[in-house]
Amino acid sequence: MATSILLFSLLLVLPCFVDSVYFNFTSFQRGDPGNVIYHGDASPDGAAVLNNIGYAGRVGWVTYAEKVPIWSSKTGKLTDFNTSFSFIIDTRNKNTCHARISYDSVTKSLSVSWTYKLTYDPRENSSLSYIIDLAKVLPPHVMIGFSATTGNVTEGQRLLSWEFIEKASVRTGLIVGISVSGFVFLFSSVIFVLVWLHKKRKRKAKEITDFTSMINEEDLDKEAGPRRFAYKDLEIATNRFSPQRKLGEGGFGAVYRGFLNEIDMFVAVKKLSGRSRQGKREFLTEVKIISKLRHRNLVQLIGWCSEKHEYLLIYEFMPNGSLDTHLFGKRPHLCRDVRYKVALGLASALLYLHDELDRCVLHRDIKARNIMLDTNFNVKLGDFGLARLMDHELRSHTTGLAGTFGYMAPEYVMTGRASKESDIYSFGVSILEIVTGIKSLDHSAENIESTSLVERVWDLYGRQQLMSAMDEKLGEEFNREQAECLAVVGLWCGHPDRNSRPSIRQAIQVLNLESPLPNLPQKMPVPMYYISPTSLTVSSSRGSVTFSSCQVGR
Repeated sequence: MATSILLFSLLLVLPCFVDSVYFNFTSFQRGDPGNVIYHGDASPDGAAVLNNIGYAGRVGWVTYAEKVPIWSSKTGKLTDFNTSFSFIIDTRNKNTCHARISYDSVTKSLSVSWTYKLTYDPRENSSLSYIIDLAKVLPPHVMIGFSATTGNVTEGQRLLSWEFIEKASVRTGLIVGISVSGFVFLFSSVIFVLVWLHKKRKRKAKEITDFTSMINEEDLDKEAGPRRFAYKDLEIATNRFSPQRKLGEGGFGAVYRGFLNEIDMFVAVKKLSGRSRQGKREFLTEVKIISKLRHRNLVQLIGWCSEKHEYLLIYEFMPNGSLDTHLFGKRPHLCRDVRYKVALGLASALLYLHDELDRCVLHRDIKARNIMLDTNFNVKLGDFGLARLMDHELRSHTTGLAGTFGYMAPEYVMTGRASKESDIYSFGVSILEIVTGIKSLDHSAENIESTSLVERVWDLYGRQQLMSAMDEKLGEEFNREQAECLAVVGLWCGHPDRNSRPSIRQAIQVLNLESPLPNLPQKMPVPMYYISPTSLTVSSSRGSVTFSSCQVGR
């Protein structure tokens, strides 16, 4: 019997498609479905209120609840989209603006046009256009939204409506007719899959090796500095990262308590997501910077691990946890002497970072959650994942906006330029939290106005009622001189004008009662900014995209 060979024709159609996105918000009401997320000082009230008129130092932003596809990671194809919105910049003149942003994926043209009508001016139109390949500057999926800060006349900003249209595109990418024998096709498919899996394993192994070599190239002190640990040892130390061992969780991973038999000590193991590019960057930054730092008021980095596509940092364990758990959580409150000791310890750590090294270290995320306390309640400043190095002769360093709202200086929010002064601002807010026991930004139901802590304390200072800002948990035990010193130094460091803030050395002299308290204005100053309506800013940070039809500067 003749041998027959099965022949067939395989029709392969490879479509390139992007899911379409459409929404149209004609108002923003409390109780609406959670399609819009409000951040900072933003809230719904018919419109999306980004900032209320009459308040300085406000930051608010709203985002669509889901990420929007901008381009396909499989094909690299861009997506066309249009978005229209209306908003009011209220300087008590009700300036209404209608704007449209469009993107053409073929010409890679990003166009912005807007029409605004002033109460004292006729209708005017303006437009801008830029050629930009969004696939080169943005991830495939991005968060979209609006942000606003108060300016020189403490204006209010209200988003009235917002429509977004992303055009779904389905294109036939490739049609191939293939005639092969069934056996040959099956065999080839199996070989292809095996080769692909082998290459994938080698690629991931090389990625880990390259990443580890990047760390080793930083000339870590192998005798006294952090060392590399095996992943299996960290699993044993944390009981396989048991939920019962979890100490907390931040933006880039969870922290677990463990005990390493190899070094006979308790440790805190910070586990970052290995699949996050941002997590890898934070990991590498922290190892590179903190491994070279030696100070009694900084958390000691004991070691690190990069295995199994996971990245882990091992720190000394802090039995008394973080400062925020004592100020705002369920841990016992701190007495006045300990609070003053914490303030001085934090100042000492910042002095070391800013002035006592070959290059200045900008921490960029000083806050109560990152201020750790050891057995004797000594301060240990930690979490250097956002830190940056800067030459001492430079005034500021463009880093992009990162950190925690409520602790970020107004000029840093505006420009994305970090500086010693922006760290000083975060230090000042932390000092105010220590003395008042109030969060930097409180969005609880009891605090509907959500004013900043600096603004609230400055108001009491101007009315000569500063003592009423003291933490009620202190009762009668607080020392009036110390409390006043902490509060005034906190306001001084939190001054809206960066040029009016002290250096950390000057702040320490006042805290040590070696220099008199500064004379601050009775009313909190408002920094002066100009608004240029002739520029466009497109920026991306942590997977988000922000479009602005004006640039704000000092």
